[in-house]
This record gives sequence, structure tokens and C-alpha cells, in this order.
Amino acid sequence: MNATLKTSAIVAGDNIVSSLGKKRLEVALAIATCAIGSGGASAAPTPGIEVPKQVVLTASDIAMYTSIWKIYFQEDLSDKNVIEMLAELGLVTVAAAGTAYVVSKVSTAVLCEITDWLGPMGWAVGAAIAGSLTGLFGAAWAVYCDYLFCQKQPQPV
Repeated sequence: MNATLKTSAIVAGDNIVSSLGKKRLEVALAIATCAIGSGGASAAPTPGIEVPKQVVLTASDIAMYTSIWKIYFQEDLSDKNVIEMLAELGLVTVAAAGTAYVVSKVSTAVLCEITDWLGPMGWAVGAAIAGSLTGLFGAAWAVYCDYLFCQKQPQPV
């Protein structure tokens, strides 16, 4: 009976790992897709209207974050109570991450305004930076969601 219990625990553990591996792959593809899209959108020269473009890209980033959450937890992030979510994340962490995100978006907008003057080479630089920032913030969110998911799963014996 003890061997059966160990075998079932191993099988359950393998299913969790397999499920987690699939989730991680889906998340990596979602981040790559959004990063490429963000970079492509940033590559288009838009002198004088970089800030509105960054607002659209921010909406795209929010969609990426909600899709990552949904991949891990099969629930819409919009369904969670905001107070409950802030309590989970910690208000200081939310404030720090939000500030870093806003600063990165403003910096990207300013940089894209400057690189618009450089023509195609500048547009490529702006696209690379915007795509990298989207990927970086997406990866950070994915690591946090992965951590929460692993904490909520029963640990194999």
C-alpha cells in the first residue's frame, strides 16, 4: 500500500510538472507575441504623437498580463477583487512596479520621439527597446504568476 501511495504521488507530481511546463510554454509564446507586436507598433514613425501610441501599447501590455494570469489560473484577472489582489501583491510592490512601468513608458515615448529624427535606423532602435521592455515586464509578471501557481499546488510527498 505504501508503494501504491508513493506511485500515485509521483504520478500526481508528474502531472503538475507537465501542466506547469505547458503553462510556461503558453506564457512564453504570449510574451513573445506581445513583445514582437509592441516592437512592430513602435517601429512606425509617429512624430509628435508618441505618448498616445504608448497609451495604446500600455493597453496591449495589460491584455498580455491578463492573458498570462488566465493561462496560469483559468480565471479572468478582472474577476478578482482589486483589494484582494493588492493585499496579495503588497501595496509597496504594486507601487514600485507601477512606477517602474510608468517611467519605462515615458522614457520609451521620449526616446521614440528622438529616434524618429534618425529615420529607419532610429525606428529600429525604438522598436527593439519597446519590444524588450514589453518582454521584460511580461517575464517579470510571468515569474510572479508562476510563483503563485506553484504555491497553490499541493506538494508531492
